[in-house]
Amino acid sequence: MSNTSQKRALKNYRNRLNERGMARFEVLGLDADRELIRSLARRLAGKDRDAMRIRAAVSRTIVGEPPKKGGILAALRHSPLVGADLEVTRPVTHGRKVDL
Repeated sequence: MSNTSQKRALKNYRNRLNERGMARFEVLGLDADRELIRSLARRLAGKDRDAMRIRAAVSRTIVGEPPKKGGILAALRHSPLVGADLEVTRPVTHGRKVDL
């Protein structure tokens, strides 16, 4: 890349990325994972709530932390069926006699 206009364009591009808080980097991986890594990077670059959730999940998986306790209870508390007064009892049956 001996052309100075190309060097200047590359420098300007990298400066614009830096201003947005982005960085360009290279990773090595399987060719089959190329689209997965690209889509993951695109989602993480969003800086929204979904990106924070994905970042936390991937970090937990990489670090190997156990999941937080109470996840099922929290999901049940946020269920749309909360307060629906469902009857969840069932009749007790004693089974049947089997002749062996």
